[in-house]
Amino acid sequence: MLARPAYNLSIRFNRASLVPSQAKRMQITPSIFKAYDIRGVVPSTLNESVAEGLGKAFGTHALAQGQSTVAVGRDGRLSGPALSAALIRGLVAAGIQVIDIGLATTPMLYFAASTLCQSGIQVTGSHNPKDYNGFKMVLGGRAIYGDEIQLLRQMMESETWQLQGGGGVTHQDVLSDYTQRIVGDIRLARPMKIVIDSGNGIAGASAPGIFRALGCEVIELFSEVDGNFPNHHPDPSKPENLQDLIKALKTSGAELGLAFDGDGDRLGIVTQDGHNIYPDRQMQLFAQDVLSRVPGGTILFDVKCSQRLAPAIEAAGGKALMYKTGHSLIKAQMRAIEAAGGQAPLGGEMSGHIFFKERWYGFDDGTYAGCRLLEIVSKAPDANVVLNALPTSFSTPELNVACAEGEPFSVTRALQAQAASAFIAPAQVCDIDGLRVDWPDGFGLIRASNTTPVLVLRFEGQTPEALHRIEGEMLALLRSVKPDAQIQASAH
Repeated sequence: MLARPAYNLSIRFNRASLVPSQAKRMQITPSIFKAYDIRGVVPSTLNESVAEGLGKAFGTHALAQGQSTVAVGRDGRLSGPALSAALIRGLVAAGIQVIDIGLATTPMLYFAASTLCQSGIQVTGSHNPKDYNGFKMVLGGRAIYGDEIQLLRQMMESETWQLQGGGGVTHQDVLSDYTQRIVGDIRLARPMKIVIDSGNGIAGASAPGIFRALGCEVIELFSEVDGNFPNHHPDPSKPENLQDLIKALKTSGAELGLAFDGDGDRLGIVTQDGHNIYPDRQMQLFAQDVLSRVPGGTILFDVKCSQRLAPAIEAAGGKALMYKTGHSLIKAQMRAIEAAGGQAPLGGEMSGHIFFKERWYGFDDGTYAGCRLLEIVSKAPDANVVLNALPTSFSTPELNVACAEGEPFSVTRALQAQAASAFIAPAQVCDIDGLRVDWPDGFGLIRASNTTPVLVLRFEGQTPEALHRIEGEMLALLRSVKPDAQIQASAH
């Protein structure tokens, strides 16, 4: 059972007691308001005052949009209880009826905002270092991002929220309903033995039980929720965080390994022989499966994904659409396609966010994606044969270049400005999100992260020689703009 916060806010407020003080406005750090969520370091840029202010602003905005109920959840970070309590105070002050689901994965919060109400906020630092925390927000069934997040910032800075009172709090545990929904949807063709590494993130409190309910034999690594992350950082996109999983697969006789990030919305997959099946390869398998039931559907993927993905989607009868990185951005584009009369049954990002609209709700969910994967590969005698047969190239993982706050965006603008003269045919330049350059034998990408002050790089080649050439050309351009660029990870 997931624990509930040790507070009770099931009370009513009167308007007079909630008038904000004009004598001292809260201090806001604008940089915490990212493109598709809010992220900051606790307590220097993100604290209880900011959380309460967000609750007041979000509550005011929600009511203006006809949304009077908001679900709130939190991951296992140490600052989560205090920030969640402050956020709820702000929401209640604005007149919102809060459904507090307590400790939960971000997908469980999304589930609550899809089944109990239409809006929600998850208090989560996702994959960021342990001193970070933040907020992922859903309003009226859509993840908010961009200008709408800046609107909340402006309302917080000016304290122009409306505190009408009348709010309250109820507590609800959604794990049972969430588990039943998944188990009712997934059918494994045979039992499977797997290893699950939750990295001491919040998925450890729910994912192992869900996979057991499907009939899996589960070996658990680091399921205890601990915001200190004492074993390794919960980010399966980084190969160094998968080493314990690889070791466990070698000694346990398990067929596959699954890894989750800190808030449970991303999935990592490792084969028995220690190969990391990156999400763009996972997407090839997912697309083939989904398109067998939704022929002609549009499959979205972000700019970090392999050149191999689009041909695989098209070969399966789908339409391939490359788009910007960002969970809110991908979800918004999927909604836009469907609003225009199209079908967007699946989306995915290289970071491990997978969005199933077919048979699911369209939000990113590491546990559900892992279940869908097992459903597919359980039809074969050996899942490893299926996964290792997926088309691949020689590539790097996501590489990072540390920058000053705000610098990544100025660097990418400078790279985009130089790209036309730096690369000639057959190179194709794409600037929808940073700078991606595609050659017939591979691609290179440099973009600004929307969550931390780093540049994100990725390079791929169909041969080792192509990878080396492309990496060299892209890094030469980067260092012409940022001579002090230091790569923080190594190619595999």
